[in-house]
Amino acid sequence: MAGESQTATSYIQHHLQNLAYGKLPAGYTRTDGTVLNESTWTIAHSPKEAADMGFWAIHLDSMFWSIGLGMLFCWLFYRAARKASTGVPTGFQSFVELIVGFIDSTVKDVFLHRNKMVAPMALTIFVWVFLMNLMDLVPVDWLPLAFAHGTSALTGADPHHVYFKVVPTTDLNITLGMALAVFALMIFFSVKEKGLLGFVKELTLHPFHTGKWFIDIFLIPFNFLLEAVALIAKPISLGLRLFGNLYAGEMIFILIAIVFGVGVLGFIGAGFLQMGWAIFHILVITLQAFVFMVLTTVYMGMAHDVEDEHKTDH
Repeated sequence: MAGESQTATSYIQHHLQNLAYGKLPAGYTRTDGTVLNESTWTIAHSPKEAADMGFWAIHLDSMFWSIGLGMLFCWLFYRAARKASTGVPTGFQSFVELIVGFIDSTVKDVFLHRNKMVAPMALTIFVWVFLMNLMDLVPVDWLPLAFAHGTSALTGADPHHVYFKVVPTTDLNITLGMALAVFALMIFFSVKEKGLLGFVKELTLHPFHTGKWFIDIFLIPFNFLLEAVALIAKPISLGLRLFGNLYAGEMIFILIAIVFGVGVLGFIGAGFLQMGWAIFHILVITLQAFVFMVLTTVYMGMAHDVEDEHKTDH
């Protein structure tokens, strides 16, 4: 929502700021000069206010789009399942069957254990992440402008103080939140399949293990450090990979949008750039959803792996 008085820097900063709702302390001086008499839960009017709200601030736009797109996915697939028939399928039913078959085949190739939850979870992750990524193809100004002017008309708020991001996967809170949910499932299934003692042994007796307890006891701290770092790195890398790729894609779209305002030649050039990057980005958003799904399935497989299963008698 670049106004004519906005610089390129302020335009970029505006588009990268979420609609944050959080608590500001008593005595806080707001962007418009207002001093709060008491601690107040409110919507941030500037990036500084959002930062000062701290850890417990909620990104309303990310929550709205992620939950809304998740509900859209559930409704579309529920509708397809209800209308499915053994006769000639509709185009949408064929599309859903294609996705379900593709995910089922992929999971069978990657996950070599028995767990009825993994394939539906993989399907949910792939479609949900894809839909969230897909919002990156909506022109960067359309929805934020509509929301800002709609909010301004209803509440009288300054449109330049209204922030609205529409790509949930460019919000680190969303991607790390999903990654931490995967991490929690990894721990749960690791303990369930291997037992608490088996899980502890996996963390303390690998990768260095001699079979002699008086030596292994000195190797436990090193093993635990290595295994703990490797374990924690999985959700962090999972969330950061998705965030980094989509954030970079969004940034390029924003930079292209700035070029639209640089004369007639800039407008024409930006149009070609926008089209080219959008076509390429279709591959990016699909690939990132697929990678997130496959890695989640791989991690579930690792959680189900029991050391004894890999031993063979000769």
